[in-house]
Amino acid sequence: MLYRLSLGAVVATSLVEASFDRNLAYSSPSRRHPSLAVPLSHVSKRQTGEVYTAAEINFTHGVASGDPYADSVILWTRLAPTAESVASDLVPDGVVPIYGDTEGAKPSTKAACVEFKIATDQPLANVVDQGRAYTTSDVDYTVKFEASGLQPFTTYYYQFNVCDSDKTSPLGRTKTIPGKTQKVDRNINLAVYSCSNYPEGYFNAYANPVRKDSVDYVLHLGDYIYEYKPSSSITNRNPAPDRETYTLLDYRTRLGSYRTDADLLASHARFAWIPVWDDHEVADNSWRNGSTDSEGAVFRNRKQAAVRAYFEWMPIRQVDMDDSLRVWRSFSLGTLMDLVMLDTRQYDRDLTVLGGIAGIGGNSQEVEKLVDLQNRTIMGFAQERWFYDRLTESSDRGAAWRFVGNQVIFSRMTLGVLGDDKPFNRDQWDGYLANRDRVYQHLAEGRINNTVMLSGDSHAAWVSDLAWLDKRKYDEDTGEGAFGVELAGTAVTSSSPVGAATPKFAANLLSQWLVKKNPELQWQDLYYRGYYEMSVGYEAIEAKFYGIPDVKVRGNDEILLAQFLINNGENRLARNPTVGGGQAKGGALKNGKVV
Repeated sequence: MLYRLSLGAVVATSLVEASFDRNLAYSSPSRRHPSLAVPLSHVSKRQTGEVYTAAEINFTHGVASGDPYADSVILWTRLAPTAESVASDLVPDGVVPIYGDTEGAKPSTKAACVEFKIATDQPLANVVDQGRAYTTSDVDYTVKFEASGLQPFTTYYYQFNVCDSDKTSPLGRTKTIPGKTQKVDRNINLAVYSCSNYPEGYFNAYANPVRKDSVDYVLHLGDYIYEYKPSSSITNRNPAPDRETYTLLDYRTRLGSYRTDADLLASHARFAWIPVWDDHEVADNSWRNGSTDSEGAVFRNRKQAAVRAYFEWMPIRQVDMDDSLRVWRSFSLGTLMDLVMLDTRQYDRDLTVLGGIAGIGGNSQEVEKLVDLQNRTIMGFAQERWFYDRLTESSDRGAAWRFVGNQVIFSRMTLGVLGDDKPFNRDQWDGYLANRDRVYQHLAEGRINNTVMLSGDSHAAWVSDLAWLDKRKYDEDTGEGAFGVELAGTAVTSSSPVGAATPKFAANLLSQWLVKKNPELQWQDLYYRGYYEMSVGYEAIEAKFYGIPDVKVRGNDEILLAQFLINNGENRLARNPTVGGGQAKGGALKNGKVV
């Protein structure tokens, strides 16, 4: 029998019945952009009071959790009507209706009612929080709850169900972070990812920590999706829509397609994620006013659509967004570590390279004239001030480590051809020299130790000492003079910068050249796709880089390519007597060998 409620009365009595209020997907990603919120008065006015029955709706994309605090976490699912239900709901051509889109779909007049519960045990007997909310076509039927009243650094299990029914979602597992002043009694383990291009391969890297149950949390440094018109040589790996993404419907559809990958779903269901976007969540090589193929009003509308969809589909919080479309935020994991997640792509980035390869073509010559400007910034001055304050606060409070999640390679990288040490990629920090100098200056003046940059974007692996070249003396053999370490991971699937067809021996030869020409670069690999894990303790960090043998085939094989140690207080990669034990199974290792 159809479940009917007066939705106006429901909102007024939310403690008794379900409401829209608790579904955070209706909020705006930015408090300075209230137009990106879905007005609940508008939604309520349009509703007829009809609610989908359990038979008419399904949990379509699994479950997820993210942005864990010591006492709360964001829980996510999607509860959407079947195609038959939508087709009968007075929607043109059976298209799932999308709020705010311009493609002719009308919003549904029905709502779906969903409940959640979170408990300390897998049977969900010891429930610590629960609640109800509605979801509608206005938010693409996504659901986001903040589960609260939780204990720090504790594992929880959660599940959703259709209201007043036994139709349930898959079971999820999540974990809160330690309290800010809490002494952590064991190492915290993290998996770090970036650049997962669906058409280029299977997301094997996401599933391997699930299989090993080896980490506490997942960090994603961006390029969670790609906006390109898909073209894949692998059967059934072309995500919808069959075009480049521009509209809200496009981005929602693309995110939904990616979230059908079983290995990605498994990672979301098992671990709490802390993600941030790169450029492809919006458009290639995004900067403040445009991207490679869009600018002006087209880019602004495109970015708002992309951010709206990302906020709906990802288990992230609405942080204190007193700035424009902000995603940068921080987390304190006990006295062990502080994690600062930056946005070096979308927030307020000055002009970057648009088109061209290795400094040739596109607008590369225009950018080359700008790289030395003192007022040039990769993150915007508001974010810069916030970043430096977080580093200082973390150091002053005595946290053992400072991790900085950022999108692009921080260290200088040169090909060193004909004696020229000019960087070859101005789209990363090498294109924003004064900004990078200001970071080093802040670390130096504040005597801030134990800083680890976590970087993505490049589709290759780079492990370096943080060396302020030409400004502070640095010894590449001992690491003396470094300010910390950069751990930059390769892509989940996205092709190597030297091309997917490049044989391993040729990729390794280029890696050897790069390691030779860049004094701070201690290990580099161009061949493998994969990820890395970190085990973080008070005395040291152990980092392990894993390569996936073949992303064109779904499987759980992986190779431990290299591992590194960072000792507390040393501000460099440990030498014992050489970095990484003197051997690796891929790429090139300074003062070591590949076996």
